Amino acid sequence: MIRVFLTAITLGLLSFNSPASAPEPAAANPAALEARADALLAHGGAEGAAAAAMEVAFDNHVKELYDAAGLAQKGLSYDVFEKAVVGFQNFKRLQMVAPEKSILSVVDFTKSSTQKRLWIIDLNNKKVLFNTLVAHGRNTGQNTATQFSNEYGSNKSSLGFYITDATYYGKHGLSLRLQGMDEGFNHKAMERAIVVHGADYATEAFVKQNGRLGRSLGCPAVPTEVSKQVIETIKDQSVLYIHGKDATYTSRFLDNSKAIEYFAAQSLTDMLNS
Repeated sequence: MIRVFLTAITLGLLSFNSPASAPEPAAANPAALEARADALLAHGGAEGAAAAAMEVAFDNHVKELYDAAGLAQKGLSYDVFEKAVVGFQNFKRLQMVAPEKSILSVVDFTKSSTQKRLWIIDLNNKKVLFNTLVAHGRNTGQNTATQFSNEYGSNKSSLGFYITDATYYGKHGLSLRLQGMDEGFNHKAMERAIVVHGADYATEAFVKQNGRLGRSLGCPAVPTEVSKQVIETIKDQSVLYIHGKDATYTSRFLDNSKAIEYFAAQSLTDMLNS
């Protein structure tokens, strides 16, 4: 497998890691790139250099997305965004999301309910489509979210990664089902009817009147005036990551090494197809 990833970054590595006897860089075609990968593997320290280069390339990719979308100005922490992107890459790797979907939704429940703590990002076009309010569960906390649960009847929010499902019409109008993907943290989302829906308690007007956002039964409720657009944008197998303060939270989708390897492999494919 390392040969494949080395191939993807060989041209970049050659500028500082080529054996002295290696010939000049060849045209960027599969045979030439694979030959370069073999040369690097034969050269001492090549695998370590390759791994480091892949990590740097992935870090640069995340930073470029973050900066181009203006996420710092919109209040999204880089650390939270990076976690969300790692998860997104792993869902893509496992073919668990629609291949054409480049939409990543992030909720940061470490922020006050009066802040716009939901970001919906088009990763391909590097732009924020929505940045809006989102409610947490009534037993998760008052203005801030402090307690989380995966249990039915808890009326608490659940942290972790979700895959968006189909829409339906319920008591809140158009709503969006969510599949919780983190065992032990949100995998009972369907059973608990944790969905995205619009709510009049998730609005700026409610904040002005009450000093905080209203609270749901555990659903990430959004303002009624944008709920339809939000739901239509993220429905049908896109990634949602809900972040919060919980030292016990873990996820198999926060596997940096596999996300980096997948990114390198995809970068190679894109390069060869361009």
